[in-house]
Amino acid sequence: MSNTFVRGVRMGVDVGSVRVGIALTDPDCVLATPHQTVTRDKNRKKRFDVKIITSMCEEFGVAAVYVGLPRSLNGQENRSTDMAREYAAALQNRLSSRECETIVRLVDERLSTVAAHQSLLDAGVSRKHHMDKVDQMAAVTFLQAAIDQGKATGTEPGFPIDS
Repeated sequence: MSNTFVRGVRMGVDVGSVRVGIALTDPDCVLATPHQTVTRDKNRKKRFDVKIITSMCEEFGVAAVYVGLPRSLNGQENRSTDMAREYAAALQNRLSSRECETIVRLVDERLSTVAAHQSLLDAGVSRKHHMDKVDQMAAVTFLQAAIDQGKATGTEPGFPIDS
């Protein structure tokens, strides 16, 4: 796939140390919606969570996966940034080994979790019920921003995982 933004389902992946939030778009990239939260598999050899996401990419015909890159407000990288980069690389490797044409790109996700918590509060969801939804909502937040950018510029947002 070239760097041109084309029609097709996009997936947002919010990587946490315990859970991975997943959001999807429709094929026309009009709206990002929450899809699922997957528990992280810490076993680097098995990586069941990466296998689940790969299967979703195949099932839904995902054109691109945007993995959220959590930088600090001043743009500095940290341990979470490293974790997201490593996760994106593992996902790209798995997709490539399956000969899946889905591309993986890293997108800025600063403040997406804060926005997700606020959206859930605004929707009347109590704080004690946030944890199973906040990762999906964070993925929705940065996925929607990414597809809006892609449609406005005509290019895939973010950058390749090897950058």
